[in-house]
Amino acid sequence: MQSIKLCSHVGDDGILHLEIPVGITDKEMEVVVIYQQIEPSTPTKTPEELGWPPGFFEQTYGSCQDDPIVIDYEGDFETREEIV
Repeated sequence: MQSIKLCSHVGDDGILHLEIPVGITDKEMEVVVIYQQIEPSTPTKTPEELGWPPGFFEQTYGSCQDDPIVIDYEGDFETREEIV
């Protein structure tokens, strides 16, 4: 069984026309069609619309450049049996 995902357009006649090359000739096939309408995507919100103060990212970008974050040694972990 093969699965193919594609996007297509329904015309004014309300009929979806599909042309799917499968590479098989002269054979019986069973076809399952599941369709879902694609909703128009909403425009991306600005940082201000998401609740960030104006200019926040421009003001804070690179603020740790002179003092990089260092991860401390976390210690040795015990060796456990592998789960099979």
